[in-house]
Amino acid sequence: MKLKNLAVALVLLSCLTGVAFAAPVALTPMGQSPDGMMVRVVLKSLAVETDYDALMKPEALSDQKVLIAVVGASSKGMGAAGINQDDELARAKALCEAAAGKGMKVLVMHVGGDGRRGDLSNKFIETAGAYADGFIVVEGGNADGIFTKLAEGRKVELLSAPNVKGTKEPLSTLLKGWGVL
Repeated sequence: MKLKNLAVALVLLSCLTGVAFAAPVALTPMGQSPDGMMVRVVLKSLAVETDYDALMKPEALSDQKVLIAVVGASSKGMGAAGINQDDELARAKALCEAAAGKGMKVLVMHVGGDGRRGDLSNKFIETAGAYADGFIVVEGGNADGIFTKLAEGRKVELLSAPNVKGTKEPLSTLLKGWGVL
């Protein structure tokens, strides 16, 4: 009974003081592809809680340890969200800058492979990649070496996976190293 009372007291205290308990990982797609939701499923299989928001703004970052930016553009997704590529690129840059400013690790993931690549996706890859502390890319996604170039000269890990499901192992490795798991 004492444990139940303590739990109730903590909930009331957080409501009254406005204290929010952040998940260890902030997760958002950059480019509005559905790939962010697929990464969310992989994170759930690792029992990693996330603050997921497809339109996450810098103000949403608080005590998370890692921002995972899932890069891959979808014109249809941006249209459905009511934003254009310039708005989405500005959001991506502001969010990465805020995460870096808070000392958060930034993980850039590309899970769409070759099919989610092109000039528009490259803009998101380059924007988020400039802030990356690590990359996870599925096969075919780095055929042109864009991620390799972004990682060169920086102490940034570039891990690969055969497919989205296969990102579980490299995700686990990085998140353990960053104190999330």
